[in-house]
Amino acid sequence: MDDGILAFGISLNVPDPGASAGFLTEHFGFRPEMQDEGFISLKHPDGGPNIVFLRTGLPTFKPAEIAGRAGDGLLLVLVVGDLDERHAHLAAAGADVVTPPETEPWGERYAQYRDPNGLIIQLVQWV
Repeated sequence: MDDGILAFGISLNVPDPGASAGFLTEHFGFRPEMQDEGFISLKHPDGGPNIVFLRTGLPTFKPAEIAGRAGDGLLLVLVVGDLDERHAHLAAAGADVVTPPETEPWGERYAQYRDPNGLIIQLVQWV
């Protein structure tokens, strides 16, 4: 039995997959890898997991009892090299800033943004 994991992804249910995909494509350089009616799978050229946006209510989503909208208690965290530079770009582009850059005592510098579907994208820089 081959128990190796070849890749992995994160799948999120949202009302408008194109809006969330567009936010990550425009501001963070993700690229569509696959898409069809009701879903878009993104990959970043630097690697990492695929991020898949599924339209809420797809009948193929299983198990049906958890088919609701993603978001409550969820942070999609992206580690960046220069948080302040990224923040300046996002703020100038009109992104919805939830938490401007701040630094935790243990050295995590972060900022948070809300995408068009209400998902929170958190940028982190370790200082």
